[in-house]
Amino acid sequence: MIPLWDEMPTKRIPVITIIFILINFLVYYYQFFMVVDTNAFINTYGLIPIELTKGIALSPNTPSPVYMTILFSMFMHGGLVHLLGNMLYLWIFGNNVEDYLGRIRFIIFYILSGIFAALGQILIAPNSNVPMIGASGAIAGVLGAYLILFPRARITTLVFFGFFIRLIKLPAIFVLGLWIIFQLFYGLSELSLSGGGAGVAWFAHIGGFIGGIALIKLFGGRKRDYYY
Repeated sequence: MIPLWDEMPTKRIPVITIIFILINFLVYYYQFFMVVDTNAFINTYGLIPIELTKGIALSPNTPSPVYMTILFSMFMHGGLVHLLGNMLYLWIFGNNVEDYLGRIRFIIFYILSGIFAALGQILIAPNSNVPMIGASGAIAGVLGAYLILFPRARITTLVFFGFFIRLIKLPAIFVLGLWIIFQLFYGLSELSLSGGGAGVAWFAHIGGFIGGIALIKLFGGRKRDYYY
């Protein structure tokens, strides 16, 4: 099931959402086409939980202060599919959340959601030395906010029925509710097998999603009418 677009209009051009998407693509280009050693770049600027919990810099070039890797890691990706999937979700859901919050608040909201995501994974695997990269944690916060703001919004979704593929309009509460259920299922499954220190950072998604729900209630937004 892949969401493709929603039917929620915006009052303004989502400038910040577009800028975030451009930054992610530029960082990806630099990461894979400009640096000599991509793996070294990831190990230097990716978020490594043990560096924060133990104060141990695993790379001589790790930024100082080390917690800056939380910010840097939000704009790095492990591959093109990883990048495109995240940017699709950011475009579909980010523009409406930005429209609700306003541009400055949306920047703060997005960064704080990424921090919540990082904390979610660090709490589960504090001694992990595996770099955590990707915008999905911050975007999970956007999804959480969208779910609270527009639960009945119609999302045009690509749904697979065996060999058959259909476009179906589904309510956001179903699409995003199912998304977070999958994150919990896979996160708990991986936790039982590996302690949460390897593979996809499922608990970053969960932490970002919960953070987004909390933050959207805290931030409030611009007064306007929404139709869905």
